[in-house]
Amino acid sequence: MKEQDKIIDNLIETLKDGQEGFKQAAESVKNPQLKAVFDEYSRQRGRFAGELRSKAQSADERESKMSGSAAGALHRGWINLKSAVTQGDDHAILAECERGEDSAVEEFRKALNDDLSVPVQEMVSRQYAEIKQAHDRVKHLRDAAKKS
Repeated sequence: MKEQDKIIDNLIETLKDGQEGFKQAAESVKNPQLKAVFDEYSRQRGRFAGELRSKAQSADERESKMSGSAAGALHRGWINLKSAVTQGDDHAILAECERGEDSAVEEFRKALNDDLSVPVQEMVSRQYAEIKQAHDRVKHLRDAAKKS
């Protein structure tokens, strides 16, 4: 497997983790606005994973990897979301979402420093910008929830 494929697989796994993490967060928060934000980010991560998959791999590879890695689910930064969810505390859930986003931002930042083809580099760069924006929004929401 080429180095670029490994990088893309790692990013797809990161995106799938975020998709599932935001889905769990959306199902657990009480605040309807937070629920909408988390739903939006869950859909965004699913869309990003699909874009990367289609841009970077052949049709045969896409077919075999559509399900993602169940074994690796929620391993990057999202691991403590379960305990926050059981507490039912919106601030704790936001804090765990931010931790997951910290990891996603870092994974994409590292990928941008690797040797990617121009089309993949452009896609990863665009996705990175949107993930960074989502991270900052979640951080802002977490800070606001702490004060209330």
